[in-house]
Amino acid sequence: MKHLIFAAFLAATAVAAQAQTQARTQGQAQVAVTDAWARATVPAAKASGAFMQIESKTAARLVGVSSPVATAELHQMSMQGDRMAMAHVDTIDLPAGKAVPLAPGGYHVMLMGLKRQLKEGETVPLTLVVEHKDGKRENVDVQLQVRPLTYAPARH
Repeated sequence: MKHLIFAAFLAATAVAAQAQTQARTQGQAQVAVTDAWARATVPAAKASGAFMQIESKTAARLVGVSSPVATAELHQMSMQGDRMAMAHVDTIDLPAGKAVPLAPGGYHVMLMGLKRQLKEGETVPLTLVVEHKDGKRENVDVQLQVRPLTYAPARH
């Protein structure tokens, strides 16, 4: 009987410790990503865009991005005269508590040199690298929902 009580005590302690670890890990996350998606591609396409909303609890910067399906870079679309231009950017500021859109026509993630076609309905992994004011970096793993080639998000 003593062995049974001791075993139950050990099991309860292990479960409690695991729950606390999960709570700490979740509590430490400073960045939330919502509505993450990528545009589907035709079979021979070598590039696509990835879009999302990013919100950091504290002031931070998006400093990198990677994916196993392609080379990933941060880009920005902007008007230059009467033409739309796209350029690589090193960082994107994430003001504390403010949702920053990565959307068509603005900041976004460019997926280049695709290793395969992105098909509507699948998910694609992406890792964001966020640098906080204290210099600590946080990797944020995201699953991009692949949406139709013709998908256009609603404008607010």
